[in-house]
Amino acid sequence: MSTDPAWLARHSRSTLARLMPRLEERFADKVDDGEWQGYVQRFHGHFPRLFASLHQLYGHHYDFFYHLEDIAVTATRMWLARPDELKALDATRLTDPGWFQSNRMLGAMCYVDLFSGDLASLRDNIPYLTELGVTYLHLMPLFKAPEGDNDGGYAVSSYREVDAELGTMEELTSLATDLHHHGISLCLDFVFNHTSDEHEWARKALAGDQDYQDYYRMYPDRTEPDAFEKSIPEVFPDEHTGCFTYRSRIRKWVWTTFHNYQWDLNYQNPSVFNRMAEEMFFLANQGVDILRLDAVAFVWKRMGTNCQNLPEAHTIIQAFNALASIVAPAMVFKSEAIVAPDLVAGYIGSDECPLSYNPNLMALLWNALATREVGLLRHGLGKRFSMPEGCAWVNYIRCHDDIGWAFSDDDAREAGVTPQEHRRFLTAFFTGRFDGSFAKGLPFQEDPETGEARISGTTASLCGLESALEQKDDHEIEMAIRRILLLHGIIMTIGGIPLLYLGDEVGVLNDYAYEQDHEKQGDTRWVHRPRFDWERAEQRRDAESVPGRIFTGLLRLVQVLQKTLAFTQSDTEIINAGNEHVFGYFRHHGDQSVLILANFTEAEQSVSGKQLRLLGCERTFTDLMGGKTIIATRQLVMEPYQFMVLTGIS
Repeated sequence: MSTDPAWLARHSRSTLARLMPRLEERFADKVDDGEWQGYVQRFHGHFPRLFASLHQLYGHHYDFFYHLEDIAVTATRMWLARPDELKALDATRLTDPGWFQSNRMLGAMCYVDLFSGDLASLRDNIPYLTELGVTYLHLMPLFKAPEGDNDGGYAVSSYREVDAELGTMEELTSLATDLHHHGISLCLDFVFNHTSDEHEWARKALAGDQDYQDYYRMYPDRTEPDAFEKSIPEVFPDEHTGCFTYRSRIRKWVWTTFHNYQWDLNYQNPSVFNRMAEEMFFLANQGVDILRLDAVAFVWKRMGTNCQNLPEAHTIIQAFNALASIVAPAMVFKSEAIVAPDLVAGYIGSDECPLSYNPNLMALLWNALATREVGLLRHGLGKRFSMPEGCAWVNYIRCHDDIGWAFSDDDAREAGVTPQEHRRFLTAFFTGRFDGSFAKGLPFQEDPETGEARISGTTASLCGLESALEQKDDHEIEMAIRRILLLHGIIMTIGGIPLLYLGDEVGVLNDYAYEQDHEKQGDTRWVHRPRFDWERAEQRRDAESVPGRIFTGLLRLVQVLQKTLAFTQSDTEIINAGNEHVFGYFRHHGDQSVLILANFTEAEQSVSGKQLRLLGCERTFTDLMGGKTIIATRQLVMEPYQFMVLTGIS
């Protein structure tokens, strides 16, 4: 199978010359000529990379060209089914491919049932989102899934049906339309590594249909599973041993990387790629703007490897990307976060995932808050924050999942930190076990032997608000609010799309009631997934209340973000502020530059005037956050946990 670029280019052209007349004969009369020619132009433009990706994956199949044509037919059929309003959005975004890099972007995420009850009620709550300035809404898994164990909805039984308790697919489509009309893009998870064992394909496989058994990876005995498991680490060893589950009904071992009810799809079968592409386009045609690709690292298997992050995993995403660029160019991909820091960047690119979570930033922000030192934050981001052109980070403080200490061991050592010892310290600090800690978090999947764990907790509780309210300590309440706003200030201004977990904007606290629910007991992540407190949210209009102080502070941050040219499609330059407790960076756009400074301690800190001059600052400049003109001849004094956005930079 040749990978020579010249050979691929030549065969791509000859294949396209044979393929397009067939597509035109079958579909061209179903749409007006101008619209068809626009589609053909995109098909021609992206077919070479589609061909190269699919040939790399499936070129060794004797019937490769049959499958290639089948995939092209699926793509064209799904494009014809795409609503006119979404085709208009395609055209708009083709003229503005960096739409998601705008400083107008502000993300929010939630569970539909916990935020508003169902999809119909969520439509009624759109005004709350627009009040906050949200332009990107990520809804956690909402598709049909098995009753009981379903991995929080990540065991999908149908990509075309919504969980009945949340509503219908028609209501989801209507919600997407309403969101678009309010300037909000919809993000959903695309769980494409596996299905639930109740999916139609799995049911047919269990009934003995060989074609559908080939959709998954099944083995008649333990010979191959044992061979694979010699090099594959267990993902959930407490859940089940190894990566395979025996199904006595068909007397076969099924590959189940995560849970025994989640069957890994077999992407070495080109029919699986085709069918999943169809499911992807179905979601795009409901109005989904951003697809978060779940479990990206696991989609390809090869004997003798750990079956994670293999080159073919990237090739699959690149092929999906090429198809989406043809069929639904308004939609972009976002990669997930659960890979090592050195591997996150591998999934980022305009031809793969233009958007990516930034787990490194999340971990390093919490680290700086605990240590009151910014050395590791500055060092880690200095090495890893840059992005390819046309791509953007999705920056978050916390999400629905736990907080893992996802900084690089090499970065830690280079910054003078012992990685494992430091992770144990962070776990102790954010679970309140460290003397003097302000945080109230819970450990998640703690290893009693090593002391390592990940952390559960809301932003407010981890920043000290819960403890401060219990102690009725006004000073500590103020410090906690400042910590919350400091973290949000950085994710909003450092570059990329800031992503809020809804509830954090009003300082929601840990909810320990999950322990009374037998389905949630033992999973501490539910402590930071409370039902949205609408009574608390009503206090956002009271500027003297704690929720009001946080909400008002966030609105000020959003205002500065969206009204400052330097924050749109601009470079980020991490700098040394000359103070190990103050984090700093520049944002540049055209002739405008701003300097952001953040004090990570509860004490006043200063940045010398000489250092500021070295960084290009004038003696007099303006802090956009405080709206004050500052003269810093000798030094700039920062209040505890102060966040500053300074103009007056040469």
